[in-house]
Amino acid sequence: MPMNEMIQFFRQLSGKINSNLYAGLPWSSSPQHQAFLRELQKELKQTNTLHIPLHELPVVVFDIETTGFYPEKGDQMISIGAVKMIGAEMKAEETFYTLVKSDLPLSKEISELTGIQEKQLRHAPNPAEVLVDFFKFIKSNILVAHHSNHELNFMRKMTRDFLRCSFDHRIVDTSFLLRLEDPFFNPRPLEEICQNCGIEIKNRHHALGDALMTAKIWSRYLKAAETKGFKDLQEIYEYLSKLK
Repeated sequence: MPMNEMIQFFRQLSGKINSNLYAGLPWSSSPQHQAFLRELQKELKQTNTLHIPLHELPVVVFDIETTGFYPEKGDQMISIGAVKMIGAEMKAEETFYTLVKSDLPLSKEISELTGIQEKQLRHAPNPAEVLVDFFKFIKSNILVAHHSNHELNFMRKMTRDFLRCSFDHRIVDTSFLLRLEDPFFNPRPLEEICQNCGIEIKNRHHALGDALMTAKIWSRYLKAAETKGFKDLQEIYEYLSKLK
């Protein structure tokens, strides 16, 4: 077997083993956390955010850093950052950031890109603990992310593996608002959109740094949506559905 394929095989195997180990930890199955997660899922089913006025809409903008793009093949989340917003106003004092424990080898490329060292991940909080803390931070609010499929895939897999429940939060991609100005908008790197909006590029590929830049993009285009006369998310969904 070629060396690259062998490394990938052991990474995938290690990911599966680690997932099973974490899922079996007593911490992840404590009655308090199970009760919290049940209440959260109940609240998510009862919460209707589509008709909240845009200027009052509470969201949590977040970003994750990972070892790769494919959680089903063993890639893991290594950090997560988030910031709360009400309408277009960013609550800069209400942020969330943590590394996530991983026992997998961290490639030189990922370490250089994120500034995260392998040894830091050995002593970070485990995934189950991170997820519960993150859910306590976001509650039932809508999540916003740039290129949100990446975040969605990892959150779904981690929640299933480590907490034994489904990930039910709504995640809105930044392109949702960007398409109001450009119906044919194609995905672009975060830094390119920041440059187009005059937003300072700071702490790129740091989960909280990227979340803060994404929040500024959301703020800019949410204001534009209100200027165009949109009152809530439902009106935007209906308008965008007609463009398809």
